[in-house]
This record gives sequence, structure tokens and C-alpha cells, in this order.
Amino acid sequence: MSFRDETEDLSKPFLHTGSWYRMGSRQSSAMSSSAQFLRDGSISVVLCVLIVALGPIQFGFTCGYSSPTQAEIVKDLKLSVSEFSLFGSLSNVGAMVGAIASGQIAEYIGRKGSLMIAAIPNIIGWLAISFATDSSFLYMGRLLEGFGVGIISYTVPVYIAEISPQNMRGSLGSVNQLAVTIGIMLAYLLGLFVNWRVLAILGILPCTVLIPALFFIPESPRWLAKMGMTEDFEASLQVLRGFGTDISIEVNEIKRSVASTGKRTTIRFSDLKRKRYWFPLTIGIGLLVLQQLSGINGVLFYSSNIFTSAGVSSSNVATLGLGIIQVIATGITTWLVDKAGRRLLLIVSSSGMTLSLVLVAIAFYLEGVVSEDSHLYSMFGILSLVGLVMLVISCSLGIGAIPWLIMSEILPVNIKGLAGSIATFANWLTSFVVTMTANLLLSWNSGGTFTIYALVSAFTVVFVTLWVPETKGRTLEEIQGSFR
Repeated sequence: MSFRDETEDLSKPFLHTGSWYRMGSRQSSAMSSSAQFLRDGSISVVLCVLIVALGPIQFGFTCGYSSPTQAEIVKDLKLSVSEFSLFGSLSNVGAMVGAIASGQIAEYIGRKGSLMIAAIPNIIGWLAISFATDSSFLYMGRLLEGFGVGIISYTVPVYIAEISPQNMRGSLGSVNQLAVTIGIMLAYLLGLFVNWRVLAILGILPCTVLIPALFFIPESPRWLAKMGMTEDFEASLQVLRGFGTDISIEVNEIKRSVASTGKRTTIRFSDLKRKRYWFPLTIGIGLLVLQQLSGINGVLFYSSNIFTSAGVSSSNVATLGLGIIQVIATGITTWLVDKAGRRLLLIVSSSGMTLSLVLVAIAFYLEGVVSEDSHLYSMFGILSLVGLVMLVISCSLGIGAIPWLIMSEILPVNIKGLAGSIATFANWLTSFVVTMTANLLLSWNSGGTFTIYALVSAFTVVFVTLWVPETKGRTLEEIQGSFR
């Protein structure tokens, strides 16, 4: 059997999503009820995005889980601060492994197949945490969750970018981060009412729904074209654009792009030295690393403790408020990104984060030199709370969502698997360092910690201004061709 035959056989279980999937425009008279509903291409694409968004909701739930549960888990299992910090950061270790595998998995069995694979360790991981009697089960569950999240974090933005029409790609791509923030908010909200074991059981739900739902959406047409599955590629694109839409121009653009990059050429690390490859990869890695070095995940993972340190009595309620604000701000970004453009939002976002982090740092510095009985102490606590709210809003306006969107847009199709894995791995490696050190740094000096994060955010403004291209309103083929 040839390599192509093996790949196609492996892909088949993940390609066919219902009787309507393989229908071309010539068969429109025999459309099933599902196809009738999906006659409008925009409805079809939105439906697909909402289904795969269950993956990022799982991602966000994993990120948010450690904040409302820290006190209970530490008490019940008698963990130290460093042991809980290890638990919080182990999802990043698992995600690094998942990130390394994600690109190759997504290339060989498709975007949908990758998401199905990612869902299984997530489910097992949550069960392990829920029934944990000691730290070993906690750690194992967190690693398994992280592995699934690592695959999800690469695959979902790539799938959304590859199925979306160019005029909707920014908004739909931002749904990925919106879903992450919804997952975080749900973890904060449910954590107010249920204990940590029940909360872990609830974490199973997104992936439990995702697995069967994936059978009812089409595979990425660009992946199908790359794999040489012409009929499936055109059928998938027709479903996504609507059965009454002429897709011939887009079909030809995708075919030319695949032909020019060489759909089955083996890409090695040495090939990444060419500018058409290293430049977009450098931008992708730079944005994803700077996103984490700003400290936002450290803030979200340990927000309850930060609020307690700031003198806020109802820290879990304040954390929930932070989660709600994050969802609203990310929703605004979803609406803005195709209007204002990626670069402008990134510059505004990173500038706002810099100012917010400086404000929080000043508040903690001043809080340290006044008595806890002084009315100034409570004022500085409020000031740090305002700064954290501004930080979350600023991050949600750009840095939270857009790096993943740009990564999925700028990487050429023939290196997307390898380069996407590298960029995703870099993101999770940095996230591991930040979440592992955040609790320890905050214990050392809260003001100094936020000063470090502020310097990184200031550098992000410079990085975006000098090197990040605008991708609004351009097809993926146009964007990737501009690096040649």
C-alpha cells in the first residue's frame, strides 16, 4: 500500500460526517434535511465553529480550575504551596507534549480526528482528579488534561481559520479565545457552589459533547486539498459556503496554493531557514511567547490568592467578576477584529496591559509601606483590584485572542504541522514557567512580580509595531504568499 493510500485510509473515519457531507452542487436536489439547514454557508461555518469551540471551553475550564479550588485541595490533601503550584503548572507540561504531537496528528488524521483524540485524555484526567486521594492522582490527571489541551490549542484556531471566509475569519477566529474565557468563567462560577471533586466531574462535560458533535461537521477543505482528496475537498467547501454558492474561484486559489507548496513534501528543520518560513514562524512564536510572559495566566491561575493579598475579603466572588469581565471584553474583540484589524488591537491591548501592570505594581509597593490598620491600605487594595480588572480587559482586547489567530493565518500550509507545533510548544513552555513561578514570585514580592510583567508588555508593543503584519481582509493564500 502506498503512503497516500495509508493516509487516506487513516483519514476516512474522520472525514465523513453524515450523508450530506459528500454531496456536491450537482446533487443539491437530493439534499438531506441537514443540508437544507446548511444551505446558507455562513450558518454552516458558524455551526462548525460553535461545535469545535467546546474544545477551548475545556481549555479554559482547565486554566480556571486551580483558582477556586486551591484552599480546599491544599486542606483536604495536605499539600504545600509549592506542591499546589506544581499541580497548577503540570497542565502546561502535558500541553507541551500535546503541542509537540499536535501538528503531526492534525496533518495525518485531520483537524477533526485531532480533536477526537484530544478529548479522551481530558475526560480521563478529570476523572483522575475527581477521585484523587493523594497528590499522585492529581498530578497524573493534570498531565492528561494538559496533553489534550495542547492539541486543542493548536487544532481549533487552525480549523477555524481554514474553514472561514476571509471577511469573517477574524471574528470567527476570536471565538476560540472567547470560548476559553467562558470556560474560565464557568470554573470560577461553579467553584462557588460545588467542591473541587464535583467541579472536576463537571469538567468532563465539554469533551463528552464534543466527540459525537464532530461527526456532524465537515473536515477542513484545505487539509483535504493538501492530502489530495479532491472530491472531498470540494464537497466540504461547498457545504461550508452554501449549496447555492459558486466556489470555483476559491477552489482554484486553494489548488494553486497547495500545488505551489508541494502537498507531500517532507519539511525538515533545516528548511525553516528560508525567509518564507522563518519569518512567519518567528512572528507566531514571538506573539505566543510574549502573550504568556505578560503573566496573564499566572494572574488567572492564582487570582483568588492575589485578591486576598490585596485585602479583598470575598476573593472568589471577585475572581468570578474578573471572569465575567474577561468574557465581555473578549466578546467585544470578536466583533472588532475584522473592523479595526489585528495590529491595532494588539498595540492597544499590549499598551493597556503595560499601564495596568504598572498600576498594580505601584499599588502593591505602596501597600507594603503602610499599616494594615490605615485607611490607605484598603485604598491601595482597591487600586490593585482596578488594575487587575484593567489588565484582564486589555488582554482580552487583543493579546489573549489574536496571537492564536495570526499563527493560524500566517503559517504556510506545507509547514503548518511542524511550525504550528513549534509555536504551540513555545507558548506552553512559557506558560509552564510563568504558572510555576507566579505563586513563588508573588510570595517574594508582589510589586516586583508585576513590574517584570509590565516590562514584557512594553516590549510587546515594540514587537507588534515593528514586525507583525496586518492580515485583515486577505485570504490565507494571499497572506502566506506575501512572505516569499
